[in-house]
Amino acid sequence: MTAASPTPSTPAEVIEALSRLMSEGDVDAALDLYEPEAVFQPAPGAPAVNGRPSIRAAMLGFVALRPTLTGDIVKLHVAGDTALVVNRWKLTGTRPDGEPVEMAGTSADVLRRDADGRWKIAVDDPWGADL
Repeated sequence: MTAASPTPSTPAEVIEALSRLMSEGDVDAALDLYEPEAVFQPAPGAPAVNGRPSIRAAMLGFVALRPTLTGDIVKLHVAGDTALVVNRWKLTGTRPDGEPVEMAGTSADVLRRDADGRWKIAVDDPWGADL
């Protein structure tokens, strides 16, 4: 997280911080929100990727769009140290060739509280609730 941003303390704040950091292009700070062996679904139908290095590579594709990412958390369930966050999101940006791009979906994200009490993303599926 950047010095000006407080550490997120709830599952909802983690997902909100992820949107903000991706909009700012801060992939490294965004990766700090993930467990080391987290799973990320980069596109519908594509294979999921595991671990921060693979997630970083997938995130770079999103950041290349110079995105503005917004979201609306529509569901949050917490059971002890595990949480499910459902987030309706929208991305607007520009492809490297200058063409505008818009994407939207409803994510299903699983977070876990670590030993230090911080919530980390274990499963990030931006398309997970779009069936």
